[in-house]
Amino acid sequence: MKTDKLQLQRFELKYLVSEPVAHAVRDFVGSYLELDENCLGKPENSYLNHSYYLDSGDLHCFWSVINGNLNRFKLRLRFYDENPTGPVFFEIKRRANDAILKQRGPVHRWAVPLLLAGQTPEPKHLMSDNPKHLAAVQRFSEMIITHRAGLKTHVSYLREAWVSRTDNSVRVTMDRSVCISPRFVPAITTQQENPVMPWGRQVILELKFTGRFPNWFGELTRIFGIRQCGVAKYAEGVDLLGEDRLTPLQAAAANARHAADSWRARRSDRNAQPS
Repeated sequence: MKTDKLQLQRFELKYLVSEPVAHAVRDFVGSYLELDENCLGKPENSYLNHSYYLDSGDLHCFWSVINGNLNRFKLRLRFYDENPTGPVFFEIKRRANDAILKQRGPVHRWAVPLLLAGQTPEPKHLMSDNPKHLAAVQRFSEMIITHRAGLKTHVSYLREAWVSRTDNSVRVTMDRSVCISPRFVPAITTQQENPVMPWGRQVILELKFTGRFPNWFGELTRIFGIRQCGVAKYAEGVDLLGEDRLTPLQAAAANARHAADSWRARRSDRNAQPS
């Protein structure tokens, strides 16, 4: 399992930059931070990041972003590959005014459909014995029920991450090739069908800190002449996909196709077994 360096409470500043600027930022940031261990030896110093976002039938989370609500939340599943023994993180991301707060817990892949269907989370479902992780997944489950939330989209991208050499107080990430597609079925896969790319070849730069604003962050923005902007992967993805592609009817059809495909696969396996 990858090292979990989650910043439980932080501030985030987001920017859209070109690839040449991103490469120059990399050189600048390297004077203050070190490359995240999960990026070492990877092309473009980046690892794959996948998230399934959940929302209510009336897209409450989407509209909270569109309306600029200062206090809002997102529910998502995060994973990094198709390794059947790898964790799927059930994550709650909240915005309280300018602060970002996160809770999450690592779940076994076999348990994902059960928990999304409403089963109460138990220690056996988690890949951790940390009580805080179980509490986070239980809270996630409660919010699914309260908001009648279900899977809506699959968001993927390549993440380059730089971290503080001494603690977890400062983090800089650059996200490339952001792809978004509808997702209604709980099977965990890195594959996407006909995704859209809201930002094309632009790079999403995020400056993250837990305490005092680092002075060199200000120097970075002045040197490269970049301006802070709103970059919401889920909301802008939904806006580009179109709300009509995320309706309960679309979800029911996708789940019906998945059930039929699963039944055919089981029948094929049975027929292939020697008598």
